[in-house]
This record gives sequence, structure tokens and C-alpha cells, in this order.
Amino acid sequence: MTTNTNTNIAGAAGTAVAENGRLDFAKSAPKVFRALIGFDAAAREGLDPALVELIQIRASHLNHCAYCLHMHTNDARKAGESEDRLHLVAVWREARHFFTEKERAALALTEAVTLVADGGVPDDVYAQAAAVFDDQELAHVLALILTINTWNRVALSTAKVAGTDGRG
Repeated sequence: MTTNTNTNIAGAAGTAVAENGRLDFAKSAPKVFRALIGFDAAAREGLDPALVELIQIRASHLNHCAYCLHMHTNDARKAGESEDRLHLVAVWREARHFFTEKERAALALTEAVTLVADGGVPDDVYAQAAAVFDDQELAHVLALILTINTWNRVALSTAKVAGTDGRG
């Protein structure tokens, strides 16, 4: 099949399977899915909604997750984010003047944590984030980075199709 309509069919041993033949994660592990939703909601608490979307967009770029990228760019637009900033998130270092100091620190930290296997989180990247966020904010930024990376991996593993989340 070429599209994922999120309609479920019975899989082996009663597993919920989407039409694309992949596991329907939410139906197959509802307790885990609800825990992720709770973790995501807790991570966002106290953070600027624009910053939340920028972090989610940048991690989704890096993870090549079209499903989440589509969802979060649409959410950002609905929240009033400018097209200029949305188009420049992937090249934020070259367009620094479009982003605040906090946003730049969060984007750098997002890249380091998302690509952690490529060399860890450099001390200078962490120090910059720690300089602009208090401890609670920094913990929430880190938690948000962890949640979007988890969501990206769920979407990629289950072959979620961009534009099927109902946020079009």
C-alpha cells in the first residue's frame, strides 16, 4: 500500500497493525504510548511554545522524520510562527539573527543530543545552554529533546506517513 490511513487490521497473534503492515504502536502498547504522552506534556511545562516547536522541528529534520516535521511545522504555523523562521530552522547558524540567544542555545543542544553518538554533547554546547536557561528550564529542554527523539523513532519505525495526523 502507498498510504497509511491508520486503519487497523489484525496482525499475527492479535497485534494491531496499520494498513502499511507495520505495528500500530498506540494500540499495541497503550500504556507505553500514554506514558510517552505524559512525558512529552511534562517536558513542555514552563517552556515557550515557539521554542518547543523549534526544538521538535530541528530534531525531526536531523532524524529525517517527515511525519513529525509535517506535524510540528503545522503546529508552529497555527501558533503564529513565521514562514521565514520555519524555513531557516535547518540552517539556523547561517541565519542567527532570526533566532534569540535562548533559541540558538536550544537548537545547538538539540543537535548535540539528537546526534549524541557522533561525539557526545560538547561542553561548550552544554555550557551555552546552561548560561541561558535556569536548571529547571534546562531540564525541561533536555526532556523535550528526548521526547521528540523518541517520537521520531516511533514514527520512523512504524512507517508513519506525513500528512496523516489530521493537522493538515
